[in-house]
Amino acid sequence: MSRPTSNDIEQDKLARFDRVKAAIKVLEKQQKQLLKQGELAPEGSWVARYQVRQNTKRYWYYKLQVPQPYFQSRTSEKKSKYKHLGKAGTDAHLDAFMSVLRRSIFDELKKAISVLDDCLLDITGSEQEEDESQD
Repeated sequence: MSRPTSNDIEQDKLARFDRVKAAIKVLEKQQKQLLKQGELAPEGSWVARYQVRQNTKRYWYYKLQVPQPYFQSRTSEKKSKYKHLGKAGTDAHLDAFMSVLRRSIFDELKKAISVLDDCLLDITGSEQEEDESQD
């Protein structure tokens, strides 16, 4: 079996580079489409369910929660970690839920793009590795 020529190696690298770039473009397009669907929740946020008891009755409510104070409080100048959403199925509840979902998907797409960017560096840096292996 013949050894690949330097032209074959270069064409292979260009083809791999183009495939990775095309994949990055697809992911970036998905990010843009996601942003058009609505706002993203703050990083690290989640929708929490909590119970309120009054006499013998129990009520379930929802809040958007973040690890660090982020939301402007209605009653003071301080920021809060919580944003009250109300009962299940309200517009505020569903909007918050969907914004958290969009944030999660957006962040995963961002990670995938970063991994593929590293792949591009591997492809362009592989020339040195091939030269070293031939010595």
